[in-house]
Amino acid sequence: MYKPSQNTTINVKNKILDVADPIIMGIVNLTPDSFFDGGQYNIHEKALKRASQLLKEGATILDVGAYSSRPGAFVVDEEEELERLIPFIERLVEAHPDVIISVDTFRALVAQRAIEAGASIVNDISGGTLDPLMFEIVGKLQVPYVLMHMRGTPETMQDLTEYEDFMGEISAYFIDKIKELRKHGVKDIILDPGFGFAKTIKQNYELLGRVDELLAFGLPILGALSRKSMIYKVLGTDPKHALNGTTALNTILLMKGVNIIRVHDIVEAKEITLLIRKLKESF
Repeated sequence: MYKPSQNTTINVKNKILDVADPIIMGIVNLTPDSFFDGGQYNIHEKALKRASQLLKEGATILDVGAYSSRPGAFVVDEEEELERLIPFIERLVEAHPDVIISVDTFRALVAQRAIEAGASIVNDISGGTLDPLMFEIVGKLQVPYVLMHMRGTPETMQDLTEYEDFMGEISAYFIDKIKELRKHGVKDIILDPGFGFAKTIKQNYELLGRVDELLAFGLPILGALSRKSMIYKVLGTDPKHALNGTTALNTILLMKGVNIIRVHDIVEAKEITLLIRKLKESF
């Protein structure tokens, strides 16, 4: 039934984070056009309050991003991304010195500045394809790297959904990227199969059903499908009303061995992680 990934530890800030029991990554958007919160938290004071709430509710990691990756999102230049992101990370670390921050960016310079400001994980939706310096920088920084599967860019990805061998091509992508990351000295890699990125709704559900095949890589797996269109379009609703569907699909992810779930709603996610843990104890 449940098979843990072979390596469930991540070195974060010279401390070992064990994800054998699933953990929660809470989402903090500093963008005016996020697909769900619509920029509700793009003002630093509100964002800091939100981040504190997520930590109190049980988030282990906060994923902070200043560039929306939704299809059709506004283009944000590097300077603006830095202006949104770095002061907030500094304030967040000041308020919560032990916080584990994942920086959601595909730009190497932004990643570097964010780590220098207090972040400790790089979450790159592009798998290093949108900035050729990313792998080199992550290797030099010696921080964990979330390697996501995607094709193209946020603007073009939904035109790139044709696969001859869907899971085979995703696996081949990870094989090539992992080799490249290792060459640059990156030790801690987390795989994100990329729900909603260069995939149709049907493909997203195939991925959900087969995500445990990625355990063969022996690396921790992150699942990020909170309130996405693969849920609300099937239910005929909108992101605001997609919490119940999100909880159902996150339960499937955890049953299939995913180690980290990236969510907007911590309380509900925390409940299912506790229930899955109890289920594991009974086997």
